[in-house]
Amino acid sequence: MITVKRDLLTSSMWFLLIVALIVVIPLAELYFIVQVGQELGILPTIALLIVISAVGSALVKREGIRVYREFVSAIRTGVEPTKQIVAGVCVLGAGVMFLAPGFFSDIVGIGLLLPPTRRGATWLVMRGTSRRTTVIRATHTGPIVDLRGHLSRTDDVIDTHEVSDVEPREGDQSQ
Repeated sequence: MITVKRDLLTSSMWFLLIVALIVVIPLAELYFIVQVGQELGILPTIALLIVISAVGSALVKREGIRVYREFVSAIRTGVEPTKQIVAGVCVLGAGVMFLAPGFFSDIVGIGLLLPPTRRGATWLVMRGTSRRTTVIRATHTGPIVDLRGHLSRTDDVIDTHEVSDVEPREGDQSQ
């Protein structure tokens, strides 16, 4: 009975969030654009929106390249690229925010580009996913090993509960 109420609460919260994203936020953006347009004039307001979007797009490109290089570096050194993946999602979100016309979305986009914000997002994601993690390792020289365990911290060692080896395929020349 409690789980049903919890599911209903969660679904109603998601519904309200979607309504806010689709209806309320664009209306607030439009209202703010009209207010700025009345103060500055129509052409300066449109020019300001275009300049902010152009500068934001250039920043997204620069940060995206930086995050990609960090991702490749992590992969090459054998480090799990979780932080780089979350940073990449933040940069992607910033790009989407700069595509939407409006000052609020541009502020959110700039916030997503800032490294402290990305570190905070990484911390939230790691905190939410650190309870149960499945790690799959595969090498080109040996069988695939599936490790399943619990992580007490993000940089801790896996407490292994089950290890299963997969036999190489018939005719595999890697042996």
